[in-house]
Amino acid sequence: MLKRIGVLASGGGSNLAALYDHLRVVGESRATRAELPQIVLVASDQERAGALERARKWGVPSAVLADRGAHAGQLEKLLDDNRVDLIVLAGYLRLVPRSVAGAYRGRIINVHPALLPAFGGSGMYGRRVHSAVIEQGARVSGATVHFVDEEYDRGPIIAQWPVPVLADDTPATLAARVLRVEHLLLPRAACAVARGSVRLDENGRISRTVTSQLPAELAFTLEAENDDTISEGISRLLPDV
Repeated sequence: MLKRIGVLASGGGSNLAALYDHLRVVGESRATRAELPQIVLVASDQERAGALERARKWGVPSAVLADRGAHAGQLEKLLDDNRVDLIVLAGYLRLVPRSVAGAYRGRIINVHPALLPAFGGSGMYGRRVHSAVIEQGARVSGATVHFVDEEYDRGPIIAQWPVPVLADDTPATLAARVLRVEHLLLPRAACAVARGSVRLDENGRISRTVTSQLPAELAFTLEAENDDTISEGISRLLPDV
């Protein structure tokens, strides 16, 4: 079990909050919280990031990362000092230093607001992604959680969930629909990696110890607007066991 999670975020931290809440809710249903991973560090490259304020409110250690010149060394020290086992990128816009990506191979994950490998790569984040999806005429978008390597959005995919792109969508309305799925997908993917049921093998391929079973009525339900229905489907994909 990878019990100590460090979260990197550049913005308001809604995915961070989703992860925090998921761990709290699951913890309340378990006999001991010692069995669960905990968020032990929140760091941001933005001094005024809402993610840092959330961490302070929860009593979680937080830090502002230095500019790019000192970024790698400071991040490595923060991770070591806080004994981080698993890194979760939750809306983090910088490229992770190669030294960190290498040291945490198979223990660093990211959530991206599209169905990778489409609409990913350098500069593809936030509203830029959703604008590109609409401009290209895609009818389906979604969220992806993947392992992180030395390049933007290129690591092996852990899980994806689609959402429809509607005829009258704007980048803002599509972003809101995808974000709902991110909030459900990322926490479950993080827990799956933390407990070792999803991992990278020595060849860099995904290995799973739990076979997900999705009934037909839940498998990639594009039209579902009910969070409970989406949550149930994602729970089947990444069960909390």
